Parts: sequence; structure tokens; C-alpha cells
Amino acid sequence: MPAAALAEWQPVEQIKTYGVTGQTGAALYQSIGERGPGFGSNGRAIAHTTFKLTWTRKYEAQGSACAIVTARPKLIITYTLPKPEARLSGPVAASWQTFIAGIEKHERVHGRHITEMVGEIESTSLGLRVEDDAACKKIRVELTRRLGALSDKQRQRGRDFDQVEMSDGGNIRQLILQLVNGP
Repeated sequence: MPAAALAEWQPVEQIKTYGVTGQTGAALYQSIGERGPGFGSNGRAIAHTTFKLTWTRKYEAQGSACAIVTARPKLIITYTLPKPEARLSGPVAASWQTFIAGIEKHERVHGRHITEMVGEIESTSLGLRVEDDAACKKIRVELTRRLGALSDKQRQRGRDFDQVEMSDGGNIRQLILQLVNGP
């Protein structure tokens, strides 16, 4: 994303938590499995990144054409992470801190991917021009078509990243094993 564009807006990031219980790594991980955010139709996730994206766009008729002359995003990224409901003992607390720091780092990569997608949307939108569209109707169809491709690309990028991170030897898999096999 061009630095000038990013200087005009920044995503708002927030963290939401859900409670987990247990006094061992294994018990905490079991609680995550029972209480974590729903993931598709078959399970729960450890953590989740969602976003709300709205736009201020100005469409302007230019002769017989229509152009987008303003495209300003408002992006809110929400990271949902587990949080123990009770204070943890020294070794378990240390193990948990390593685990949750790694999970948050992973989720923030998803946040960066979302922010980059919004930058691409902004670049694609701003200056888009459709001829023979003085009523500014065709441009909306064209914009939707282009944005669908960017959205699909971002979702695939997230799936690919998760697949690597959760594979044997991947960062998330290692974090889970360290937590479950730790104190």
C-alpha cells in the first residue's frame, strides 16, 4: 500500500476475549476446544480475526462517464483471543504467556492481510472510471466485480497461511504442543 494512502487512514484494532478454565496447559487447551469461537460448521478455533469495513465513496459524473473521486475506508479489526478466568501458577502462567503471545502474533498477520486488502481496494477504487455511465450505475457493478476478486484473494491468502501455521511443525501446532505438554 502506498505510504501516502496509509497515512490518511489507519485500521482500528480491538481485542475481545473469551474465558477459558484450567490450571494446566492441557486443561486450558481443552477449555479452548469447548469455548473457542465457532469455526465453520465443524468445530471451534483457538482465536479468530474479523473485520468491519465501511467506505466513504464519492461518485462523480464527468461528461458521459462516471468516476470515483473519493474512496476512504473505515476498517475495524477485531481479534478474539482466549483468556484464563483464574490466575495461573508460575510455570503454567509462563507457558500460557508464550502460547497466547504466539497466537496473537498469528492473528495479527491476518489483520495485516486484511489491511493490505483494504489498501488494494482503495487503489482499485480511487480513480476508477466507466464510460457511458453518467448516472453512475455501471461503475458500481464494475467496482463490485473487481472487489470480489480482491476479497477472494485475501480469503485464500488467509487459508494458505493457516494451513502452513497449523501443519506438522507449523508455528501454531508447536504452540499447542508446548502448551499441552507443558506444566
